[in-house]
Amino acid sequence: MNNIGVIIARFQTPYLHDGHKALIETVQQQHNKTVIVLGISPVLGSRRNPLDFPTREKMIKKEYPDMVVLPLSDHPLDAKWTQNLDTLLSSTFPGSTFTLYGSRDSFMTSYSGSKKVVPLAENGPHNSTALREKFSDKVIDSEAFRSGIIYAYANTYVKVYPTVDIAVFRNDKTELLLGKKDIDNKWRLLGGFSDPTDDSYEMAAERELREECGPIEITGMRYEKSFRVDDWRYKREADKIITTLFSTDFIAGDPKGSDDIADVDWFALEKVEKMLNAHEVAEEHYPQLQNLLEKYLTK
Repeated sequence: MNNIGVIIARFQTPYLHDGHKALIETVQQQHNKTVIVLGISPVLGSRRNPLDFPTREKMIKKEYPDMVVLPLSDHPLDAKWTQNLDTLLSSTFPGSTFTLYGSRDSFMTSYSGSKKVVPLAENGPHNSTALREKFSDKVIDSEAFRSGIIYAYANTYVKVYPTVDIAVFRNDKTELLLGKKDIDNKWRLLGGFSDPTDDSYEMAAERELREECGPIEITGMRYEKSFRVDDWRYKREADKIITTLFSTDFIAGDPKGSDDIADVDWFALEKVEKMLNAHEVAEEHYPQLQNLLEKYLTK
């Protein structure tokens, strides 16, 4: 019965380094047939998994033209991932047996099937993460390089960028704190993009408020509503912004414009209504401010 050597890997590098080649050739020496199974991330294009399956398959076949390369999607359940791997191999090569190979920190702790597993020691000081970082800011003046960038952006999911806007009220919600940017000299709610380090949109709102007007004392964040933002930066892009509007009450402090906010000031809600009508407010903040006025402005 034919025993096939199976390498489980990702090979998320711009080329097969000597460590990769040593791993492949070690397995080839032990088996008449070697197969490479490449892990497929559910995230389409990322820092950890920048290369899609066709790109990595071509890279491998350039060095090993006869190599069989198969894709295997990641799965949150190790047992299901194991089942998918075993099914992929048995359906592709009926009647064969398999020995699975990989580095000790790869798939070893995830696989729970009955196939033989052989860990292979790292060969030399090769590190895929370090290699990706080495190339992450390297610009090459070539058509192939520019084509690769275009391909990468075309093969990522269209994204929604989450932002937060904060309505800071004082004097029993009769006054509102607004900020102004030099870029357009328009008044707007304080806020900005959520960061990957934020644990929640409430945390993002508190962080943005500190960054843009200093360490003022406020009450907790209250959710108001979410809005699709017609931001000028994304008007002609497929990616868009959705913002979450919060409100909070001012307790104490001396708000001052900082970060990208040139100035901050308090405005009576009646004045905010006039500013909207006079187009003195940033266009992308009209829906949020209109919503606040409908809710809090007493006619």
